[in-house]
Amino acid sequence: MKLATLKNNTRDGKLIVVNKELTKAINVSDIAKTMQEALDNWAEISPKLEVIYNLLQRGELTDTVDFQPKNVMAIIPRAYHWADGSAYVTHVELVRKARNAELPESFWTDPLMYMGASDAFIGATDDIEIEKEEWGIDFESEVAVITDDVPAGTDRYQAKKHIKLIVLVNDVSLRNLIPAELSKQFGFYQSKPWTSFSPVAVTPDELGSSWDGEKVHLPLISTLNNKEIGSPNAGIDMVFDFGQLIAHAAKTRSLMAGTVIGSGTVANEGSPDGSSCLAEVRCLEIIHVGKPSTPFMTFGDRIEIEMKDEQGNSIFGKIDQVVKKYEPKN
Repeated sequence: MKLATLKNNTRDGKLIVVNKELTKAINVSDIAKTMQEALDNWAEISPKLEVIYNLLQRGELTDTVDFQPKNVMAIIPRAYHWADGSAYVTHVELVRKARNAELPESFWTDPLMYMGASDAFIGATDDIEIEKEEWGIDFESEVAVITDDVPAGTDRYQAKKHIKLIVLVNDVSLRNLIPAELSKQFGFYQSKPWTSFSPVAVTPDELGSSWDGEKVHLPLISTLNNKEIGSPNAGIDMVFDFGQLIAHAAKTRSLMAGTVIGSGTVANEGSPDGSSCLAEVRCLEIIHVGKPSTPFMTFGDRIEIEMKDEQGNSIFGKIDQVVKKYEPKN
């Protein structure tokens, strides 16, 4: 099943069901008005949505509309909780190597995770509005899952059962603001302005054998200004699977339905298939030639993020955004 949130002049949008081909959609407000409402009552509502999805696939519904990614918001525009991990430890290792810093052994056994701004979610084609280029604008291509209610203390095996939806995200980072924030030893804040979501979220069954219950085993393709930056496989080198990430987040407190858990920047060891962010590209340049030559994004740059199935069909639709200068409003 594929779901999206349609723009409708409200903060939370309107839930729609989208067909597998991402061409047709139908309003399901009579079942659940918003994605959050559906997740709050998932056991009851998801079977009803599944019926609509199957009817849509068979072409048995007449009140459909053309699906347009430009008309959708983030799948949950205002989520209760957004926690982003760093499951691809090889990415962290590379970044540290570029600045001659050792990787603590604990990073291989205890996930890194930060709580992001869940009120700063934007749609797949919304502009990335940033005030200053010198802040170091970067994309981060990731996979994320959305859960139902997760009790505190849930272990990694039980945690997998709480995964209800899978999405792609662009966790925008302002690289030149990060060092000063981390030096305070209190985490990210200003350096994490927006998180963008793929046009649709999908239930795990939509991925078939590419989903093993813990990881998505498909390449994640990042294209900047029509040049492919990378297509690392999201199922390779993911040291902490989504069950572990959810369990980590729920160690001491419960997670509310609609919690979004990110994988962190997708990366494969040695970056044989390229990178999922410019920071990694620059780190490789530092390691190989002593200094970076690839700039961070500038106003007018276009970033596209997509994942395709084994037949070459887009699964989630494409994140397709342009970086624009933000003009502060008085």
